Amino acid sequence: MTLELYLSMCAFIFGAVVGSFLNVCICRLPLNESVISPPSHCPRCSCGIRWYDNIPLISYLLLRGKCRGCGLHISLQYPLVELLNGLLTLALFLRFGPTFSFLVLFLFCSALMVITFIDLEHQIIPDEISLPGIVLGFVFSFFLPNHSWLNSLIGILLGGGSLLLVAYGYHWLTGKEGMGGGDIKLLAMMGAFLGWKAIPFIIFASSLIGSVIGISLMLIHKKDSKLAIPFGPYLAFAAVLYIFWGRQLIHWYLTLGSSLQS
Repeated sequence: MTLELYLSMCAFIFGAVVGSFLNVCICRLPLNESVISPPSHCPRCSCGIRWYDNIPLISYLLLRGKCRGCGLHISLQYPLVELLNGLLTLALFLRFGPTFSFLVLFLFCSALMVITFIDLEHQIIPDEISLPGIVLGFVFSFFLPNHSWLNSLIGILLGGGSLLLVAYGYHWLTGKEGMGGGDIKLLAMMGAFLGWKAIPFIIFASSLIGSVIGISLMLIHKKDSKLAIPFGPYLAFAAVLYIFWGRQLIHWYLTLGSSLQS
């Protein structure tokens, strides 16, 4: 086994293990429960989960998706979060290697994972993640290559301010709340970690993806034209797109625009 393959496997396993903790955050933060105590337990029978039943991915397969204590089905969310976080960590490692940038973006993407699944189920984005994330992203900007505190600060102001203007504008035009404060804080956190140049891409990409998916869902659920669709997951997906392919996509878009004009 080569060193590169070994490190890649370690990155995936590390991401999956952290994904197990992210599941705890996803389940407990909306309920204002501690993510540390009590230890992991079945949410239905409250039976404590033994260490050998808490191995990411493997335990779920061995138990066939059921609790050892009560035999009831365990949500597919648990292995899904572990798998996605493992794959995302592996992708970050292959892209950035064992660097400080990798660690910072790993923390950022793990936070996005928690936010995505909480927003999908509860339509909220917990301040416990976004607000400390804004501060951490700004602090990390002093130590990251090709980044600066000014870039991060402008990103915070542009990210939070742009959605705040959209929210006020929508409320002024319709008299209704169209965007939650959680989305505003989330985009400010993204600006802190990724800088101001990421914000236009994230807004455009998330709006495009959200429009396509939203229209598709409304066509499927024709009887419910007021279907509530959380925007946080689209912002998170667009931020991950920017990390890996943002600059290439922007360059492709600008090149395409220039060729169409000529």
